[in-house]
Amino acid sequence: MDINGASAIVTGGASGIGAACVRGLAAKGATVLIADLQADKGEKLAAEVGGYFVPVDVTDTGQIEEAVVKATELGPLRAVVNSAGIGWAQRTVGKDGEFASAHNLDVYKKVIAINLIGTFDMVRLAATAMSRNEPLASGERGAIVNMASVAAFDGQIGQAAYSSSKGGVVGMTLPVARDLAAVGVRVNTVAPGLIDTPIYGEGEASEAFKAKLGQSVLFPHRLGVPEELASMVVELITNSYMNAEVVRVDGGIRMPPK
Repeated sequence: MDINGASAIVTGGASGIGAACVRGLAAKGATVLIADLQADKGEKLAAEVGGYFVPVDVTDTGQIEEAVVKATELGPLRAVVNSAGIGWAQRTVGKDGEFASAHNLDVYKKVIAINLIGTFDMVRLAATAMSRNEPLASGERGAIVNMASVAAFDGQIGQAAYSSSKGGVVGMTLPVARDLAAVGVRVNTVAPGLIDTPIYGEGEASEAFKAKLGQSVLFPHRLGVPEELASMVVELITNSYMNAEVVRVDGGIRMPPK
């Protein structure tokens, strides 16, 4: 699918994996709308790639809808990448046997609200806008890529909330792709492994920690870089025969319990 001259949306596009996806889509000729809460980084990146920044909290349906409308004003909306998300680590029960020390339920709901419900909310609204597009010669009207994680399959101790949210993203891939086939919109999911993003910090200690972490990757023995994820995202958007698939991009890692 050719996205040159089309518009695209990347949630969580101001930094990390999302920012790499923004650059990858822009390199293909798309006008990219960055939907994020980090205004300073988002506006700087938008200026760099000739795109636009819109502040979006993915738990706010109104803000998502405004972003979709803005994107359609920039050109036919043909590509969406859902990269916004948060992590959390807490065991399901505490050590003292008290109800109060069990996993924080509000935090669990928040992770699900952002990572899973926020993803689906963007999918349903963006796909609605895509359904109005004139179909390309292939019959396509658009393509969506959602971001899951290897934690959807290999969730570690303390990852109940995060793994639940990402498992939900994996689980929606096939049924949503089946739904959207009727309007010519493809849906795929990427499940990243250990990726070198700002979450690991900076400095000598951080680099040493990342190097040690990378030894657990089957091959190559290192963390992945955002551009390697973005390359797969762009492929899933532009390759017209990729649909309803979940692709692990993880160097072959299978996460241990902890």
